[in-house]
Amino acid sequence: MSKAPAPKAVATWLLVCCALVFCMIVLGGVTRLTDSGLSMVRWEPVSGIVPPLSTVEWQKEFDHYREYPEYQKINVGMTLDEFKSIFYFEWAHRVLGRMIGLVFAGGFLWLWWKRRLTRALVPHFLAMFVLGGFQGLLGWYMVKSGLVNNPDVSQYRLTAHLGTAILIYLYMLWVAFSLLERRPSDRVSPGYRGGAIAVGALAALTVLSGGFVAGLKAGHAFNTFPLMAGQWIPPGYAVLEPFWRNVFENIPTVQFHHRLLAVTTLIATGLFVVRALGDSALSMHRRLISLLGVVVLVQVGVGITTLVTYVPIPLAAVHQAMALIVLSVMLYTVFRFRRT
Repeated sequence: MSKAPAPKAVATWLLVCCALVFCMIVLGGVTRLTDSGLSMVRWEPVSGIVPPLSTVEWQKEFDHYREYPEYQKINVGMTLDEFKSIFYFEWAHRVLGRMIGLVFAGGFLWLWWKRRLTRALVPHFLAMFVLGGFQGLLGWYMVKSGLVNNPDVSQYRLTAHLGTAILIYLYMLWVAFSLLERRPSDRVSPGYRGGAIAVGALAALTVLSGGFVAGLKAGHAFNTFPLMAGQWIPPGYAVLEPFWRNVFENIPTVQFHHRLLAVTTLIATGLFVVRALGDSALSMHRRLISLLGVVVLVQVGVGITTLVTYVPIPLAAVHQAMALIVLSVMLYTVFRFRRT
């Protein structure tokens, strides 16, 4: 006799995976901020889960690291203890990635064995699994870009790595929402539905632009707000040719565009929130709409504070975490405003 599906159990498993991916993204940001991402120069998917346990093993790992440009050009003279401090960040990031894979695969197999999954959900979970595997490969592809003559990872690959992680996170969150809220959504006009999608897309674009800021370490330049070097348009804004290269490779342009997108997101969200709160037809959504406005305002405030205080690691990590919270609230708003 087949058992009935258990949507709450499946949703709980997905939310646990979401929490782990959330931590993974924030830890990835800290790894970048501490320049730890190139400390592990070898990719060992199975054996790499165990860190060096003896002085001999540590020295061997350190010797491998010293063969690569980051040590030779940036960290020459680094001690073994200093190496350990950056190694552990990258090691923890990779181990957490493996843990996510095990929790996801293990939960899926257990729920399948207990016959708690519907056939309609299985393709979604297989797609998530494939995306997770691709994300792991993309992470190593990103690291490889820094194990060359220029010891810095490609901002293109870093942003792709970040974007894929966020896609997985939001995908799992959306499916969890659909399992926890089985009732139809309240009737919402197409205008508000489109508005929610628009501000969500704008926020996502802002977060991805932050990937280029991180990749170029652009947050360490122009640490004033709102002006940049005393100007609205920073010096050196469009010095590269063709122009499109400035959007992705020029520090003044990349930081300016991130600021512009953040402020535009704040204004667009503010207009959306004010209009929605004034519409009695959306009275059932007022708490959600208010929350949306608050998290965006807080995120912009944290971002500005991070910039003007020269990107302290704890505050920068909070900024990255807040970006995910903003996207989560926006996703739920889109979910609640969806067509029935």
